[in-house]
Amino acid sequence: MNSHFRPGQLVYWRNQAAIILELQGLSDAIIRTVENSQTEVARTTDLTRNPTSEKPLASYHLLASDKDWDKAVARYEVIRPLLEMTSREKNDVDAVAEKAGKSTATIYRWIRRFEETGLVSSLLRSARADKGTSKLPDETEELIARCIDQYYLRQERPSVLGLFRQIKLACYEDDIPAPTKSTVYSRVYGIEERERLRRRYSPKRASEKLEPLRGKFPGGKFPNEVVQIDHTPVDLIVVDQEHRLPVGRPYLTIALDVATKMITGFRMTLEAPGASSAGLCVAHAALAKEHWLAKRDIHAEWPIYGKMNKIHVDNAKEFRGKMLRRACKEHGITLEHRPKGQPNYGPHVERAFRTFMQEAQNLPGTTFSNVQERFTYDSEGKACMTLDELETWFTVFIVYCYHHRSHAGINDYPPIKLYHEFVHGNADTPGIGLPAPVDNEEKFRLDFTPYLERTVQRQGVVIDNIHYFSPVLRKWVGAAEAKGTSKKRKFIFARDPRDISVVYFFDPDTKTYCPLPYLNSTRPAISIWELRAAQKLLRERAIQHVDEEMIFKGIKEMRRIEQQAIEKTRLAKKQRASEKRKRRMAERRTQWQDIHTIEERPAETPTIEAFDDEPIEAFNDIQLSEY
Repeated sequence: MNSHFRPGQLVYWRNQAAIILELQGLSDAIIRTVENSQTEVARTTDLTRNPTSEKPLASYHLLASDKDWDKAVARYEVIRPLLEMTSREKNDVDAVAEKAGKSTATIYRWIRRFEETGLVSSLLRSARADKGTSKLPDETEELIARCIDQYYLRQERPSVLGLFRQIKLACYEDDIPAPTKSTVYSRVYGIEERERLRRRYSPKRASEKLEPLRGKFPGGKFPNEVVQIDHTPVDLIVVDQEHRLPVGRPYLTIALDVATKMITGFRMTLEAPGASSAGLCVAHAALAKEHWLAKRDIHAEWPIYGKMNKIHVDNAKEFRGKMLRRACKEHGITLEHRPKGQPNYGPHVERAFRTFMQEAQNLPGTTFSNVQERFTYDSEGKACMTLDELETWFTVFIVYCYHHRSHAGINDYPPIKLYHEFVHGNADTPGIGLPAPVDNEEKFRLDFTPYLERTVQRQGVVIDNIHYFSPVLRKWVGAAEAKGTSKKRKFIFARDPRDISVVYFFDPDTKTYCPLPYLNSTRPAISIWELRAAQKLLRERAIQHVDEEMIFKGIKEMRRIEQQAIEKTRLAKKQRASEKRKRRMAERRTQWQDIHTIEERPAETPTIEAFDDEPIEAFNDIQLSEY
């Protein structure tokens, strides 16, 4: 192919045909235009061998199949000797055509198509001129469009097969040709994705799927600057502590430091996510973990602690409660909610959840991610871990595995190594030091514990029909809201849902929390979940008068019923095993009966001849005594 400019060659300058008269230096040429015979000095970089087309050049070579591309390259190799000739004659074209087994017109057509663009992709097979055009009658096309608009693009989301049947019926009623099923499918596939999502789902769904992401979550610059908190159900069935029976799936709440990707704290509960789990998770994240690890006999470090500057949460109800807002304000923590409709602002904690669930699905009793993956696996039958054991297992996974594995979000750095560099620094930046511990850990924990407001009576305070009392309440018995009013003053009482045998009274004078035990100290310690279960049992029995005595009777009754159920189950299993063993033994006897057979012989009756002929004398064998 001739790719050089020489004197006498036809070129195009500013899209005008011109002849090169002379080359000057290494960058200019003297040319004469064909149309008006003007002589110009032009830069060779402004000259082209073909006129410039306004139509943009498409990259067909990217979409061509291997077979079509190999055919285009073969065509180029056929005409390549002709393109390299400075003066091409018809005899040369005829010889190439004869050698390739093509007509001369075909060779000329390939040369013309290549010279227009200079691209091998111009030799690809041309698309059919009628490609993409409909061959159906206009009335059929109108009916298809109408059915798609009125039947298919609805929020009931009918199937394409249903649409085809609707069109076929309408065509039969109107006595017009019906389209094929593939034609209907092609029309549906041609619907713009935004319009399909908007009409069949909602405008919000279309925006979430197709709108460009507006911004991203700003990452923390140092540990405890930003902590993300979120909930998820755990893909595992847990059992109770005493009888090891399945009690359901727990919920996991985690707090993740955005800068280092370390887990700063977590909380597992058996109740749905709420203000309680959110507050307890914040408290666990801010407090030191030495006691937590020692209680579980875990010999590893969990060094991140201290108050965070900002807590980032989604827009769930539990993150908008009064307790969480006030506690954050009290301790100078900014509570920030994720912008609505922008899930890209919360990716860090979501990725951590996926990692944890993958590990949990390896445990006995897993529910897997969905029913299809679970298949016939007996999750409840295989369950073996209690909630406390799962908490210990999860803690071990965090401090031994998760913190020491490379993390893609921080350039394949282990989170604990990055945290160490933040604290002590590296060759490029100085360290920021260790975080300061919380001054009053008990106050911080109780500030993030759900609280209630109650009046103080002579018998103490009543919360959920349970009486609590301590001498510290005496000065507040019957206290009024304000002087001269009869409205009773309400006080703040905080309680840990895991053990409600003690509540904490916030003394308005000392600004401290005082523990209040049961008024009846013989009552057992129970959790909020046992309390609610007892109240539910009483409601089911239609008992109108609910008091503390009835509640603990209900709990005692529930535990008795549970014990009876366990014993009945044990006896039933034992009975089934005994019956199965008897059936097995009977079956074995039946099987061996035909194998080990003993020939029965008739009993022989003795005859007289069988005895000795010697007569028998009476008492002839008795010796008489001399005395």
